[in-house]
Formats: sequence, structure tokens, C-alpha cells
Amino acid sequence: MKLTTANHWGSYVAELRQGQVDSLSPLVSGDDVSDMSASILDTLDGKSRIRRPAIRESWLKGGPGTDGHLRGADRFIEVEWDQALDLLAGEITRIRGTHGNQAIYAGSYGWASAGRFHHAQSQIHRFYNMAGGYTKSVNAYSFAAGEVILPHILTDLRSTMYDAPSWYEIAEHTDLMLAFGGLALKNTQIQNGGLGQHTARDWMAKLGAGKGQFIGISPIRDDMTPELQAEWMPIRPNTDTALMMALAYCLDQAGKVDTAFLARYTTGYDAFRPYLLGENDGVPKTPAWAAQITGIPEADITALADRMTRGRVLISLSWSLQRADHGEQSYWMGVVLAAMLGQIGLPGGGIAIGLAGEHGNGNPDPQLRWAAVPTGRNPIDSFIPVARISDMLLNPGAEFDYNGKRLTYPDIRMVHWAGGNPFHHHQDLNRLRKAWAKPETVVVQEIFWTPAARHADIVLPVTTVMERNDIAVAQLDGWAVAMKKLVAPVGQARNDHDIMADVADRLGFKAQFTEDRSEMDWLRDIWDRSRQEAGRVGRELPSFDDFWKAGHLHLEGGPETRCFLGEFRKDPIANRLKTPTGKIEIFSKTIADFGYAEIAGHPTWTEPYEWLGGAAIEQTPLHLISNQPKSRLHSQLDPGRGSVKTKIQGREPMRMNPRDAKARGLQDGALVRVFNARGSCLAGIFLDEAIMPGVVQLATGAWYDPEAPERDGSLDRHGNPNVLTADRGTSRLSQGPSAHTCLVQVEAVLGDTPEMKAFDQPAFASG
Repeated sequence: MKLTTANHWGSYVAELRQGQVDSLSPLVSGDDVSDMSASILDTLDGKSRIRRPAIRESWLKGGPGTDGHLRGADRFIEVEWDQALDLLAGEITRIRGTHGNQAIYAGSYGWASAGRFHHAQSQIHRFYNMAGGYTKSVNAYSFAAGEVILPHILTDLRSTMYDAPSWYEIAEHTDLMLAFGGLALKNTQIQNGGLGQHTARDWMAKLGAGKGQFIGISPIRDDMTPELQAEWMPIRPNTDTALMMALAYCLDQAGKVDTAFLARYTTGYDAFRPYLLGENDGVPKTPAWAAQITGIPEADITALADRMTRGRVLISLSWSLQRADHGEQSYWMGVVLAAMLGQIGLPGGGIAIGLAGEHGNGNPDPQLRWAAVPTGRNPIDSFIPVARISDMLLNPGAEFDYNGKRLTYPDIRMVHWAGGNPFHHHQDLNRLRKAWAKPETVVVQEIFWTPAARHADIVLPVTTVMERNDIAVAQLDGWAVAMKKLVAPVGQARNDHDIMADVADRLGFKAQFTEDRSEMDWLRDIWDRSRQEAGRVGRELPSFDDFWKAGHLHLEGGPETRCFLGEFRKDPIANRLKTPTGKIEIFSKTIADFGYAEIAGHPTWTEPYEWLGGAAIEQTPLHLISNQPKSRLHSQLDPGRGSVKTKIQGREPMRMNPRDAKARGLQDGALVRVFNARGSCLAGIFLDEAIMPGVVQLATGAWYDPEAPERDGSLDRHGNPNVLTADRGTSRLSQGPSAHTCLVQVEAVLGDTPEMKAFDQPAFASG
């Protein structure tokens, strides 16, 4: 039997034999499916799978709040589902009654399933909205600083994704692209919500063979795929804003600024220009000034500025740029630089944000807004910026700034997490462990014994995408795929919806939560509402039954030219932006009036708290880039063979320039300790000229594996870079994560190394 299935990194035809999945092949023959696909089957019933509900021993015997510091080190006791759900329902009732709903943090963040119905966060948010509300999180770890700064100066970040210049448009119109942070092909191997067919590599090959020229401005050369035939301009991490300012200075001094565009479409250049020229701080932002900061020769900066005056130019800003100290500034200055060229709103020109951040960002397929599970309204207005979870747990009642508001951290007594792994995406994991010990109860719904599950009190086993029915759709990708149930659930795993429905039953609102619908009823409803949306924009989708029988759908049309902000350019009055002035804000009075010392009313260059030009390099002379991995999606399926085969001596590989390795007496494949004042981890060295000297690259997502979980600052045995990164907000404006601002030192590991246990089952006690 052959059935279709899908996930964030591809769509497949599964061949079943005797109730088991025998093989997975690409849905589209010859598709360039992700290497991550190799991990799908061998983790399904692997040793890391959670098979039964489990309760942390100290919590079960001592009650809520017992020995929170033992989370991650304590034993578990497996129990029956009824007992686990009774305990969960009882805790929700106790905390709501004693402390109020705002004491429950269900921010529950992560990619979870690609399915539209069995989406963990949607289910848990729907549940708590009906249960009286919860403290939530806002923004995303991927682009939090951008999400906050862009609406003040340009448009919302989601619009920069949906309306981004397509690869087709770039191939037809762009003469020169400056790719700040690169266009990493590895990131296009995935798509939130599902991916029908991988086309990014083919499009990049067309771009490389076409008329356009591409310059990758990044510490890592292969942030630009070889198919693009791009030039590499190595730059010190966190200094892109300084380079942009020097380019802007050259344009201004050469009389190449489009003053007519600035006058009609922008506001505030007259307030920014004195800073650019050094009239108000005594520091002209010249190529010589930027060369000292960026490490790029002065002559190269001047030559690049000259090239920008010829033809259609696209300024591309990766999401990674703004995950740094003062990360808002790189986006603001990128917008200003593009505005000075006057090509915003023209095909293939202006600005692009997040191109190649996922497969859909740049994909010229038609788009459709697909329906989803309705989550309702949260009656509680308590929230935190997503990356401030440790601050919240450690400092209940403390005040903090965010986007012009003065807010207060709630007193969280219970954390409920589903579909994510905070011990992957959060910074300074040693600090997070201290914070994670504070709540009275931590509940985690998970497929595997991830670090998040190990640090929980109540652990509920969840099904994988192959053990349930669903629909994979993504607005940016033009595909819908029927995710058909392939196998029976492993152990006692259950769907998130069914888990929450049974808790809702105990709390008296099951009928409201389920609407008396079965799994297939929900899928039919989601499809029918999507058909209505399609009809509204002149498209016709087949009936649900026809779609389910066919197994997939690819929207007709394309490739599309989207011309980001094209309507605004045609008529800036009728199509004014949603900024306070309706124009592109080079100077923002709103931001200036917030009064934050670290962010002025226009772009500025400010030294990061750690960087290769600072004093800290005497102790920690290497800049750590903790980017996205090639072999998995964030931390998903790390135990799978697709990820495991990339490890060095079982540890996460860390790339290092041979010059830096030679200075430390390190050989290719050596095991090293990477450390700074915040923590330390083991990693395997991979020597590579594609990373500039002074920089090391250790991807995120290796499952956190502390040698002694009960001890502060314990060595991570596996190679999780977030034991090293700082838990500091980009600024008070957005409070986004600044993970890419991080200095480390590296040394050889001598003698015996501790055994890695990241993928093992935790210790169990008898009930």
C-alpha cells in the first residue's frame, strides 16, 4: 500500500508492508529532498521515544514545588493515562483558583508538526483560552528584533515574507544583490507548515547562470550556495550596520542618492544625514572608519559602493543579522540604504528580508491563506517577549521595557509546553536551568525524551505525523499534502488534541473544545474554510474527498513577480504604509520618544557587548556563530541517522579556520572544549577555509546533555552552543535574542571524555 505524508522538510509517498513503513520516496519524482529525511523512520520507534506517561519522582511523592532543582536529574515513574490527566487537571484547577490564570505560562514555542490540525501550539492555546487564559509569549526567536522594528519604519515582517521578491523576479530584473548574512541553501530545505517540492537549488542555479551578480557578505563563505557563483566578502560578525553606513556615506558624497525618492516616500533623512557625515558626533562614517570595524579593506568598500550605482540593486538581509546585540540597527540601516538608492517598489530592486530563510521565502509559487484550527481569544493580557522566559521565571513582579511599554513579569507557578524544546532555542542554558527550577509544576507533551521532557514533572507521550491524519499546507509554498496515518501509535502515545480534550472533559468544557468533531471532521472543516478563502481570491479548490483521494494539490500559476512595496511606490497616498507617517521612516519620532539610550530615532552604530574589536578577545578571542544546522530542523530528529552521521566522535561538529586550529595545536577531527564565562561544551573540530579566521561555527540543535544536571554550570557533553550564548535582549525596544553576539575560547580535550547520554532514556523508579 502507498500513502502520502509530509513534514516540514518534504513530502513523500510511504510504502507500507505488514503494518510498517517500508520506505519513503519523494512525492515528486527526482525531488531534491532534504538529508533530514533519513532520520524520519529510524526515530519512529527509536530508543529516545516516550512510550508511557511519566511523572518526576520527587514531584509525585512530595507534591508540586518539590525539588525543582532536580529537574533534569531526577528519576521518573511511569503511570497510567488517567492518573497523569487527573494530576494535570488538578494542577490547573489549583493554580487557577489560588493564583489566577496568569500564573500559567503556556507560551509553548516551537515548530512542532507541519499538520494544520495536529499543531501542538494551536491545540494548547485553544485549550487555555477556553480554560480562562494564560500568560503567552510574543514574537519569534528567529526574527524578534525585526518583528518589532519593521512596523515602526517600513511594514510588518510577515509582509516581507509573503511579498518578498521571488527568485523569478530576481532572475529577470536584479543586476546586483548584496546578501548580508547570505542566502544559505540549507535553510531552504525546510518550510514551516510543509514543503511539496524543493525548487530553491534550481532557482539559484538559474540566478548564477544569469545576468545578475551576487555578493555574499558573511563570515561564512557557503552561506551562498556554489550555484549562485557569488563573490564572498568576509565580514566580522555583528558589524554589518557599519558597512552599510559606509556605503551610504559613499553614495551621499558621490551625489548618487535618489533625493526625489527620499522626498516622496520617506521621512527623516535630514535628521539622519548629520550623523552619517559625523556632524553631530565627530565621526564621519567613511570607508576607512568601517574598515577598522568590519575587517573589510577600505578600497573594497569604496568599490562596492560604486558598483551599487549601476543597474537594479537588491539589498538582502538575512534573519540571522538581527539576532545580535543592537540587532534592530542592521534592519533599519538596510532599509535606509535601499531607500537612498531609490529602487524600493521596483521589480528585483529595493530590499528583501529573510530570503532563503525557509523554502517559501523567494519561492515564486502562487500563495493562498489556508485555514487553521481556531484558537479563540485569550482573556488574560499578560505576556512576555519570547526570549525573556528566564527573566520572567527568575524575577516575578519585576518591571521590564518592551516596545515603548513598561510591563511587569507575572509570577508563574506552572509551565505547560507542547511542540517545542526550550533547551534548544533559548540562550544561556545554565541560567535557564536555574529559572526552570522555579515553577511549582512543569508539564511537557513530547514525542521523544528531549531535554525539555527530561526537565518536566508531568510528561505526556505524543504521536508523530505518521501516526495520525492531517493536512500539510504553507502559504509560501503553493502545495497541500494529505498526511495520512501510516502506522499505529508507538506505545501509549496520543494526539495532542485528544490529550487536551480529556483534560477539558475533567474541567467541564470538552464539548466546547472538540465541537463534537472527529479528527476527519476537523480536517474537512479546515479544507472547506480554505476553499472559501480560495474562492474569495478567484481560485477553485477540489472537494475534500477529491483532495484526500489524490493525496496532494499544487496551486496552478506562477512563477510570480511580487514587487515588494510596488503598490506603495505607484501611489504612496492611496497605499500609505502602516507606519505613523505612512512613509518609510528613516527617523522615527515614535522610537525616539521611547527614550531608550541604546536605540536612537535613526540608525546608529554601537559596539556589541562582545565582538572581535572589543577588549574581551584577550580571554575569548573567537566569535561563535550558532546558526541553523544542515542535518536537522532546529533540534528535531537529532537522534536520527541523518543528524548522527554528521557528528564527530559523537559530538556536534564545529567548523574552524585552519589558522585558528594551528595556533591551538588542533587537528581535524579533534575533540575540543568550547568555553566562556557562561558555560562550556564539547565539540568535534572540522577544519574549513570557508569560515573566516577568528570565527567558529557550531550549529544549534544538539540535544542538551549536561554531565552533572544537578550542578550549576555543568559541562554539556554533546555540543549545544546555547550553553555559551548570552541571555540578553537585543535592546529594550524588542528584547529579541542576541545569540550571535558571543565570544568563546577553544582548547583540546586531554584524557578521558565523559560518555554522552543525550539520546538515552532517563532513569525510572518503580511506582
